[in-house]
Formats: sequence, structure tokens, C-alpha cells
Amino acid sequence: MKKQIDQWREFGLSSVSVNNRKTVYLIILILLIGGLTGYQNMPRESFPQIQVPEIYVNVPYPGNSPEIITDKIIKPFEKELNKLKGIEKIEATSIQDFGIVKIEFDFAITPKEAKRAVEEALSDARSTKSFAQDLPVEPTIQEIDVNEFPIININLSGEYPVELLKEKAEIIKDKVEAIAEINAVDIRGVQQKKVKVEIRKYDAEAKNVSFSDIEGAIQGENTTIGAGNLKIDGIDNFIIIEGKFKDYNDLRDLVVKHEDQDNVYLRDVADVSFTDADTTSYARQNGQPVVMLDVKKRAGGNIINAIDQLKMVVEDLKNSFPNDMSLTYTNDQSVMIRSQISNLENSIVFGVILVVFVLLFFLGLRNALFVGIAIPFSMFLSFILLNAAGVSLNIMVLFSLVLALGMLVDNGIVVVENVYRFMDEGYPAIEATKKGVGEVAWPIIASTATTLAAFVPLALWPGIIGEFMQYLPITLIIVLGSSLFVALVINPVLLAVLMKVENEKTSNKRFLRSFILITSIGIIFIFLGLKPMGNLLLIIGGLILLNQYVLFPSTGWFQNKLLPNIEAGYQRFLKWVLHKRRPVWIIIGTFMTLILSFILTGVFPPKVLFFPENQPNYINVFVELPVGTNIAQTNQTTLEIKKEIDEVLNSPISNEDTLSYYEVADIEINDGIITTTPFVSSIIEQVGKGTSDPNAGPSFGETPHKSRITVSFCEFSHRKGLNTSTVKSEIESALMGKFHADITIIVDKEQNGPPQKPPVNIEVTGGNSYGELTKKAEKIQQFISNGNVNGLQKLKLDVEINKAEIQIEIDREYAKRVGLSTGQIAQSLRTSLFGKDVSTYNYKEDDYDINIRFNDTYRTNLNSILQQKVMFMNNRGQKLSIPISAVVKKVKEVNKHAAVVRKNLNNTVTVFAGVQEGFNPNEIINQVKELLLQFNESPEGLSFLNDGYQYKFTGQMEDQQKELSFLSTALLVAVFLILLILVTQFNAFSSPVIILTSVVLSLAGVFLGIVISRNDFVIIMTMIGIISLAGIVVNNAIVLVDYTNLIRRRKRKELDIDIKILLSNEEVKEAVIEGGKTRLRPVLLTAITTILGLFPLASGLNIDFFSLVKEWDPKIFFGGDNVIFFKPMSLAIIYGLTFATFLTLVVVPTMYYTIYRFKIWLFQKMKWNIKIEL
Repeated sequence: MKKQIDQWREFGLSSVSVNNRKTVYLIILILLIGGLTGYQNMPRESFPQIQVPEIYVNVPYPGNSPEIITDKIIKPFEKELNKLKGIEKIEATSIQDFGIVKIEFDFAITPKEAKRAVEEALSDARSTKSFAQDLPVEPTIQEIDVNEFPIININLSGEYPVELLKEKAEIIKDKVEAIAEINAVDIRGVQQKKVKVEIRKYDAEAKNVSFSDIEGAIQGENTTIGAGNLKIDGIDNFIIIEGKFKDYNDLRDLVVKHEDQDNVYLRDVADVSFTDADTTSYARQNGQPVVMLDVKKRAGGNIINAIDQLKMVVEDLKNSFPNDMSLTYTNDQSVMIRSQISNLENSIVFGVILVVFVLLFFLGLRNALFVGIAIPFSMFLSFILLNAAGVSLNIMVLFSLVLALGMLVDNGIVVVENVYRFMDEGYPAIEATKKGVGEVAWPIIASTATTLAAFVPLALWPGIIGEFMQYLPITLIIVLGSSLFVALVINPVLLAVLMKVENEKTSNKRFLRSFILITSIGIIFIFLGLKPMGNLLLIIGGLILLNQYVLFPSTGWFQNKLLPNIEAGYQRFLKWVLHKRRPVWIIIGTFMTLILSFILTGVFPPKVLFFPENQPNYINVFVELPVGTNIAQTNQTTLEIKKEIDEVLNSPISNEDTLSYYEVADIEINDGIITTTPFVSSIIEQVGKGTSDPNAGPSFGETPHKSRITVSFCEFSHRKGLNTSTVKSEIESALMGKFHADITIIVDKEQNGPPQKPPVNIEVTGGNSYGELTKKAEKIQQFISNGNVNGLQKLKLDVEINKAEIQIEIDREYAKRVGLSTGQIAQSLRTSLFGKDVSTYNYKEDDYDINIRFNDTYRTNLNSILQQKVMFMNNRGQKLSIPISAVVKKVKEVNKHAAVVRKNLNNTVTVFAGVQEGFNPNEIINQVKELLLQFNESPEGLSFLNDGYQYKFTGQMEDQQKELSFLSTALLVAVFLILLILVTQFNAFSSPVIILTSVVLSLAGVFLGIVISRNDFVIIMTMIGIISLAGIVVNNAIVLVDYTNLIRRRKRKELDIDIKILLSNEEVKEAVIEGGKTRLRPVLLTAITTILGLFPLASGLNIDFFSLVKEWDPKIFFGGDNVIFFKPMSLAIIYGLTFATFLTLVVVPTMYYTIYRFKIWLFQKMKWNIKIEL
């Protein structure tokens, strides 16, 4: 007896949901409320906050050189660190008096675990004999805290004394720090005051007064001590000795020594003043001195809420400030976050409109709404899950929603279209729903699973870029999983209850009533002041009018005339394609197209980038003068550079446009209020401390020879088509060659996305002497610089060299004989030069340091410094006074490196440089490589290599190779997972091979699209697009192949053929043609909706729908940060999916038919009597 094959099938979960409709109604309500609540509660931020497992260890070791710190601290510590598991990199820097070690762990290790492991390693290192045992201060161990970076700067300026500006800043600081979501506020641009006790060297020596005498006197007298309780008349009275100085002038009358019945007062040997500390920094905004407040938020806080509350507090305080005191905000992250999130939200709305519009033409209004409902409900479920997982609403999450837009409706399209077909054939609603969903349930589960399989490897991306990008696959997995739930649980219920085959046009009378009612209510709302609601109702009224007289007739014509003609034409085309040997030629031609795309990519190579080149929101001009330059000279040079920048910004933009960058502004009028947004929003100058280029390696302490000028621009939508990258290029050109060769000027821009290292980054290692290593690195630096690579910024070393140093060699034998140690000598010299904070003076509730040192007359004279007497007690208890010069053996002036840098236990000097705007980093790197090949053959290069020195490219190039390797592996893993799912679904190999071949062939579309459009190949984003494409392309192919198999099974049942017997060629051809024709509509729909969902980001078209509803102002503009960042990925998917649609509709049927014909031939040739399933 022949085995019967069930012609129809149901899907259990969908049937259960149809039978329990009230439960599903409740689920819909929960999704609606929970989704909106989750969306509102998700913290907003621009990019995901990443917990980086990097630990910093700071080890103070005063009085010691970088070499000593390297030998006695760094190397023993490195030895213990090297025993730890999970360490990616160890970087150590030794500078005068200080050692810093940065340890990068694998991201599988949490920051807390990493910190604990480092603490144990440091403890083990300190227990060894080789580690310095005389540390005066305990080392500090800290992890990176992303919340340590400011979320906004508040700037105070005006024609007022700095003291008054600081006073107002203190008021703001106290109020802002009281906000729950604010962690700390730091004031910058103000010189901290201190009490200076400047000792007159000869007066002190004449009175035999030492530093320790003055220190002890101040510390002993400037104190408040509790002496206990005294009971008087039964009442306990607390006795306190109040000794704190009420006025700094009290210090002058302090007795510092009593000798020979005579008091020595501080005024006798020192000058006392309460004044600004030595200048370590300058700050200016738009050329005016400014006091800045850096505001940092608490971990997990909502940036937008925090800044909104901050501004409310500050604006209230502003009313009590003088009217002409300027208070501005810079680096306001909430503006950028709001803009980016708003643009992506509008992209989602735009994409939804486009998707629903297409669905309307293919399916009609009612069915389009059934499919379109998958979008909001899938997102609602996703917001519930993402919020529960603690994920913030950032641009990676929002872009994932944009990418998912078209795919969200894929499952719904297949379900709705199939159920509609059953209803059209006369089945009752419930039965049609169960059969229609059951027929396609497993194919859409498989297609969703294959899509998710493509993204699973991306979720396992290692490293900091992986931590950053993993939000994309995770969000997509959640959203697409949610869409499957909606398609199989919610959609069937709505279809069973609401779907109708008839799509009658609304009567004019009914239409007129609806139109008049809605528009009337809208007008009333506007008059009542509810303008957004009124505008929304008027838009709905306009859509009703549009649907009645334009869309409904158009969709009727499209569905009843155009689409049937397309289907009939496609059917005739398939019959022609499947005739005789044409399928073979089609397949060969498609493979040749793939090969041609690779050849064209090689002949016309696109610009290869690591990450997209953004239009910066701000640019930094880093200025570095020779080491040893005082801050006054650096400040003067910075003013001159600022003047050159002003000339660029004040010059006409072009020959056609006489306005300058300073004069360009975007003017908006809202409710009669005129708002002017200048193109250049601010220019901040900072000189001295805290101005180092972060790419130049660590920089500690004061940096009087460095400065930074930050030029900030308005939001992208207000730039009136101007490119900020053009401004950067013009500033680079203006500054090039204008200043002395010893002055290094680097013009850098803001970087979006994960942290990136310099494009040119060459690490030089080898040798035993760090001094020799720096000289070898200089040789490479000079050789490349002499090569005059066009587009390469000035090469720098990550170690400051030629630092002027005076080396004092102590006669240890004599010093020991008189009882004086090297440490005592070093401490005395340090105190005389830099001073020593010995106590504090409280003034107006603030504490100020009391600092003792020589006065300026003696501090700037080496002979005076060396002639100072060190007073001490020798080992026999005698008080001696000996000039430092008496124990000095030699004084030598040298120039040497300021630090010792080690990477992964090797002494290392890094030669690095950026690339000027408009140049291809990879081309620059290739030119540098060619120069280094020439260097290897030069006498200097041969000496370099023969002496055991080595160099290697790291930085961005190393990261590119690493990430490209992972992405290539991820693509292979994704393909394997897809193959595994397909083989499991079809229980065969031929169908999976056909489907996967279409995935491989779709690459032709990607590369042809990039070559023809001359777009950049962005390694990270384009590769993610290709991997995403692998998951998207298989969907239509699965549905088409599965349905063709279903037709074959039904035909076998109709003909009552045993399953061991194959159908004839003609019968299979008919099945292929019928399957293609039936699935043409959903294939076109899913492809078009996915492409249109990405259209806003791919085209760069931005429409503000929220502003349109509120103000009738769509604020249309092209481009933006989001477009620049995500466009390469969007275009890769669009190019590939466009070509893949052709593959699905033409190549997949031809391959299916060709393989089946081959099986029939093989079956007959081998005379097999077994079932051969496709």
C-alpha cells in the first residue's frame, strides 16, 4: 500500500492562538503598554557605554629617574603580571618620579575581576627583593570609568575678575552636584590660590633656619586639637584648642625657631603672600578668558535627563548673575544624542511609511495594515526585552531597528498573503487562517532562523570594537525573534477576525462624514492651543482624502492589471528560461558575473577605510613646542595660531559665496521667536595642563609646552550644506609651514564609534639602551619624513626626547661620612625648587595649600640652589649645616628622553602620524611601507637591523587585519550555521546548496554596486552588511524552494505516485513555474520593503516628521552623522539584495530545475530504486 502524504498542514501554536483569541487580545494590550513604557524608560546615549577591562596602576617613586623606576618597579611588576591569564597587552611608562602601568584584559574578564587580579600581582611583586622597598606613597590601582568623561561644559566669561567668575562657578558647582544623576563637577581655567611662604635663602642661613624648622612650626601651630571633656557643675564641657590661622598674615608672626634667648619669626626669613599659584594653564572661549565647569554623570544615569535638570538649575542661578556675564554650554552631549536619536527615529518613521505604502499597492489597505502591524508590535516586544536587559537607547540599537524594518514584515507578508489566498479560494476565515499559516509556518521559522544565524557570530565579536558593535546583532536577534512571535501568534488572530476578501471602496457619503469629522476636530484642537494633535488629525484627514481619490484607484489598477501582467510575463519568462540548455547558460553567466565583479573591483579599486570618514562636530588643533618651553611662550604661540584659524574662518567660503564661516548661520522662526544657530558655535583655547594629544601616548603632570584649540560646529541639520571636513582641510593648509619647524601642529577631528588608533603607527623595539632605541626610532622618523608622503601629517614619537636635564652626581662616600643621605639632598633640592605643601589655610569655606620654597631670586639660579645649606642631625646627634655643593661630585647638562615606554615587556618607541583630510589611509600606509623597504636597504637601515632592532606596523593597520580576519571567519561560520539549519529543514543537500549558492552570488551585486557608484569599501561596516546580507538573502529562496517542494508533493499525491518514483521533467518544470509565479509577489514585497526600510539612511534624506506634525516644518536635509556611519552597511545590503532578487526569481528556479534533471539522469543511469529527495 502506498504511503499517503497529507496535503495540508497546520501549525500548533498558531492554531492555539486562533482558538484562544481573548488571551491574545490581552497579550496585545500588555505589549502596547509594556513597549511604550520600556521605550520611555530606556536611558538615552549616543554610543553604547562599554565596560573596558583596562586597569591603570600608578606608582609614585619621588627622586628617581625613568630608568631606575623601570628597573626597580616596572620590570618586577611586569614579571608577575605576565603570569596572569586573560591579559591582552601590558603597557608601562616610567617618567621622573612616577611609574604608570596599563593592563588590557580580554573582555571575557570583568573590570572588577581584572582589578582584583592586578592587586594580587602587585602584592606578589612587592614581596620580591627586586622591587623597590622604600616607596613613600602607596600605589593606586584604578579601572577605566567612562563616566569620568564630561557630558557637558558650562562656561563663564565676561569683563570681570577671575575671582568673581570662580565664585559664581563655585555656586553652580554646589547646586549641580546636588542633582541625583550628577557625579562630580570640576572647575578649570582658574588658577588655584595658595599661601606662598617664599624663603629668603641668605636670611634663613644667617638665622640657621631650615626647611624642616619652618615646616614643623607651621604644622605644629596651624592645628585645632580636642583636649577632652571637663565636668563643671555637672555639665560636660568639651575642651578644644583652636590653633588654625584665621588670617594668612598670622603666619608672619609665627615663631619658627628659638635660639640664644631670641625668637626667629617667619617674617625674618621669608615673604608670605596669599596669591595665585604658578600658572599651569590658560583657558579662553572665543578669545575671552573663561572659567569652565566639567560635569560628569553617575554610572547608569540618563544623560539627557541629567543635562535637562542641570540646565534648569543653571538657568535659575543665571538670573542672579550680572546681565553681561556670559554663561554658555559646550560639548553638550544631550544635543548630539537628541539629534542622532531623533534622526534615527525619523528614519524609522520614514521607513515604516515607505514599507506600508508598498504593502498598500501589493496587498490593499486592509491587508497592508495586517502586515504593517508587525512593525510596532515587534518593536514593543523588543523594547520590553531590551529595557529588562538594561540596554540603553543608542544609535546602534536604533539602527538595528531601521535595518530590521523591512525584515519585520517579511514573515507577516508570507502569512497574510497565504491566508488571503486560501480565503480567496473560498475557505472560511478560521480554517483559511489555520491552513494558510500552517503551510508557511516552518519555512518562515527556518528563514528567520537562518537570518538570526548570520548575526549570531557577530554577537561573539571579541575586543573593544566587538563590545561596541555587538548591540547590532543582539538587537536584531531580539527584534526578528519578536517579529516571528507576532507573525505566528498575533497576526493569525487578527486575520481570522478581521480579514475580508472584498476590498470595497468606501462610499462617498461615509468618506465625506469621516473626512469632515476628523478635520473639524483637528481645527478645533488648533484653536484650543493643541497644535500638534490638531495637525496630526489634519494629516490623517489628508491621508483619507488621498486614499479615497488616489491610492484606492491606483492600488486597484496595480493589483488587478499591472501585477497580473507582471506575473504572467514572469511565468512566460520562466518557461523560456527553463527551455532546453538555457538554464545551464543562465547559471554559467551568473557565475561569470560574480567573477567579473571581482575583476572590476581589482581594476577600479574603491577607497578602503577602517571606519567611515565622518563630518566632525569639532576639530582639535594640537600644538606642541620643544620640551622646556615655558607656558607664557606656549600661550603666545597659541594666540598666533588662533589668529591664523580666525583668518580661515573669516575669509569668504568660496568665490561664489562671499560669506565667511563665522558669518554663516541657520535662522529659524518658531511661534514668532527667531533662533540663530551659527555654523561655528565656539572656539576653545586651552594651554598647559590637560591638553595633550591622546594619540601621542600618556602625558603626566604639567605640560607647559602644549596647547589645544577646539573649533566646535553646529548640528549637521543647521550647516546649510557646508562640510566641516573642508574646514579642517583649510585650517591644515593655513597652518602648514607657517611656524617654526620645532613647533608640531596636528589638526585632528572627532572620531565616531569605537576608539581608533593612528593610521600610521610603527613600534620600534630592540637593544638594551632606551636612549639608543629612541635614536633608532628617530632615524625611521626622519627617513619617512624625508620621503615627503603627500597627505601624511607630521610624524611624532610617543616619547618626548631632547628634554633638557641637569644631572647631579653625589659624592656618596663623603656624604655618608658626614651623615647625609642622597634622599635628604634630593628632598631639599625639590623643596627649594618646586616647594612643599606643608599645611592648609581655610578661607571662605575652602582649603588652600600653604607652600614653602625659595623665592624666585634663588629658584632660577643653579649656583644659588647648590650653595644652599642642608641642616641635619648626624648619627652622633650633632646638628650640622653643609652646602649641597660640598657633597656634589659632578654637575652635567644633558638632553635625553623624558620617559621609558615598554609594551608587552619590551622597551618600545612608537613612531606615529595621522592622515590629512581627503587622503586614503591605506594608500598612505602602503607608501610608508615602500619607504621602509628602501630604509632596510640603506646603510642606516642595515645598521638598524644588524644591531638587533625591529619595527612593526600596529595601530589602525593591525586592528584592520584583526577585525577583517574575524569578520571573514564570522561570514564562514554564518554560512555554516545557515547550511546546518537548511539541511535540518529540508533533510537534503540539494536545496540548501541552491539557496547558499544564491547567497554567494549576491556578492556580485555588492561589489558591482560599490564599483559603479564609486563608494568606499569600509572594512567594518561593509563587511557587517555582507554578513547581514547572507541572512537576508536566504529568506526568499527558502520560501520559494519550500513551496516548490510542496507543489511537487501535492502533484505526487494527485497522480498517486509512490514516493520512490521521481516526477518527470515536464511535471517538475510546471512545479517550478507555478512555485515561482505564486511566490513572485511575496519575493518582490520582502525585497522591496527591506530596501525601502534602509532607503532613508542609504540616501541620506532626513525628514523630521515630529516637527512636521508640530510646526508644519519637515526640516528636510541630506546627510548627517548617522548616514555617514551606517550608509556603507545599508548600501552593501541594498546592492546585494537587489541582485539577489534576480537570483531568487531566475537563478534559483533554473538551478532547481537543472539539479532535478541531473538527478533524473543519474537515477536512470544508475538504475537506483530509492527515493532521491531534492
